[in-house]
Amino acid sequence: MGDDKPLTTTLLIVYTPRKRYRKRLRKRLQIFFCGLLLKEDILRRFAMAEKLTILDIARLAGVSTATVSRVLNQKQDVDPKTRERILRIMEEQGFVPNIAASGLAGKRSRLLGALVPSLTWPLVPELMRGVGEVVGSTSYELILYSVTDVNHEKDRSDVIDRIVGTRLAAGLLAVFPGPSAKHLAELHSRDFPVVLIDDQGKLPENSPWISVDNRLGAYEATRHLIRLGHRRIAHIQGPLKYQVSHDRYQGYCDALNEYGISLDTALVREGDFEPPSGRICANAFFDLPVDSRPTAIFAGSDYMAYGAISAAEQRGLRVPEDIAVVGFDDNLTSAHMEPALTTVRQPFYEMGRRASEILLALVDAPRPVNGLNRNGRISEVPLSIFSEPIHIKLPTSLIVRASCGASQRATIE
Repeated sequence: MGDDKPLTTTLLIVYTPRKRYRKRLRKRLQIFFCGLLLKEDILRRFAMAEKLTILDIARLAGVSTATVSRVLNQKQDVDPKTRERILRIMEEQGFVPNIAASGLAGKRSRLLGALVPSLTWPLVPELMRGVGEVVGSTSYELILYSVTDVNHEKDRSDVIDRIVGTRLAAGLLAVFPGPSAKHLAELHSRDFPVVLIDDQGKLPENSPWISVDNRLGAYEATRHLIRLGHRRIAHIQGPLKYQVSHDRYQGYCDALNEYGISLDTALVREGDFEPPSGRICANAFFDLPVDSRPTAIFAGSDYMAYGAISAAEQRGLRVPEDIAVVGFDDNLTSAHMEPALTTVRQPFYEMGRRASEILLALVDAPRPVNGLNRNGRISEVPLSIFSEPIHIKLPTSLIVRASCGASQRATIE
């Protein structure tokens, strides 16, 4: 028996680990195969979700595709129980609408649109730098729509139709919209906020816009020339289809009136913001009789001022000794002109930042849907933001350089 006991003990020691090992192995295999089945189910559901359409969701929910679309777009004219059923089915089926549609459970597109004139316009880089800095700090992405110079108005109309038709963007920034401003202002709503930049005009009162005080800036530029002794001051207007051109003309007239200088219509011509038009207008002024020619030119944009300086040089006129020139905008190149251009600075960067902040506030304003906000987060912006007009005018600043004939104490910034 003494020999049997060790043998029995040995057998028990050997047998017990094997039994435990088999149980562990069986359990691990069960977990492994369950995992495979679960993974297969997830993949299957994902593949189904990829194939599902609004039509499939409508059939499962027993409603029309229009009803599903209204739920996706957060329309309020859907029965709450129906809305809840549709959202539940979409969640169960793992349905994910494409980017053009609103997201699930009260979320919407994370895209913001920016409609800008030609990318060659000098204001665009600085303005978009401000926009990009604000939008870049959020979960939104930015879509840039640019309009060509060749067929400007038709292209702009086509782009607007495309933006509205695809509904890719949750909101839109429109830079210098021109004649399209009124149409864009009418599109502005809680579902599609539109913020206009730098061209307010006569628009619906509830249209949000941000600009600079163009009239005051032009007044200060003209007054500066008057204080330097000029009395025959010509003005090259921007395109009259833009409100800013009218505002700058009014500022020019304000300064003349204040100093008792009669307006001479022969000294006012319309350009198009570009250098060639500035050259053409300046040459027209130089073609006037000697005693009727201007001693100074206030151009409605820096680019037109460049053209005016070029025309003066071609005529053998010195700037500022024979003709003083002042622009409007303060492009990055204006300080490096020869002579350096006196101009009215527009805060393009700040305009871009402020406009983006307004648009984000409008897009993120709470719109309860089944207890959830439209963008899936709480916003402190009151609903009254849509009923109270948002009109902001930022101040300009006169930057005095050599082209106006001021003293060497001129401010160079």
